[in-house]
Amino acid sequence: MKSSKSSVRIWRITGISSIIATIVLIGGFIYAISDVLHPVGSTYTGTASTDPVTSETATSTANADGSFRVTVLGDSLAKGTGDDDGSGFARRTVDLLQKDGKDAKLIANLGINGQKTASVLSSLEQPGVQHVLQQSNMIFVSIGANDLFNAGEALGNNQQQAPTQQQLLANLPKASKTLQQILERIAKINPDAHILYLGLYNPFSDLPELRVPGNEAVTTWNTTAMTIINSQSNMSLIPTFDLFQQNINKYLSSDHFHPNGTGYEQIAERVVQSIE
Repeated sequence: MKSSKSSVRIWRITGISSIIATIVLIGGFIYAISDVLHPVGSTYTGTASTDPVTSETATSTANADGSFRVTVLGDSLAKGTGDDDGSGFARRTVDLLQKDGKDAKLIANLGINGQKTASVLSSLEQPGVQHVLQQSNMIFVSIGANDLFNAGEALGNNQQQAPTQQQLLANLPKASKTLQQILERIAKINPDAHILYLGLYNPFSDLPELRVPGNEAVTTWNTTAMTIINSQSNMSLIPTFDLFQQNINKYLSSDHFHPNGTGYEQIAERVVQSIE
């Protein structure tokens, strides 16, 4: 009889634990969905400037005293989505610079999940965003992947066949024009800052149906971005295509789109190499 009561108690505890675990999992899933459907950018401390943006109002100097004041803006890669500890490549870059004895600080992370070029361009008119950019001498920009791959929809949900290169590049003319406007606007907001644009990689290069069209689309995008950047001063492109091409399973997170901690660390090391 005692054994029977003990068994009942154990089963009750097990059942309650299972219910709690289920609630936690559901809560996490809802949070993840909410983060994508209603993204919120990272916050920063400081007072928003209401002054109009001109060359004269920019206050920072590009690494004149050897310091690095970093701001990153753009999409989920800018935010650090997929990273094991949430650092992302911007925070990891700052950490690497600090370990090397540099005076480095992350001013703000303005990355937002699901963001495309049009929304980034619009955000640059916000006084708070302008203020942060004016306080930075190094600005990282990660944008374009969602324009090209539609936030992972290129996997072909409810489609009979994988998208072609032409379909992937359908948004290129408009998005690349917007990218140019983004970079030029940032340069006007802070003409002294060094702007580093993060080149795209093909997150689906291990999928036979998306390897070739994805590679060709990404290469075309990166070439277009390089043409834009070469026409400007104080701008650089940080290539990532080669980092991920042969290491997709090693460097991507479980969502098969964003880098994991190791992937973000590789990007950070590439960034540091480019600025030292």
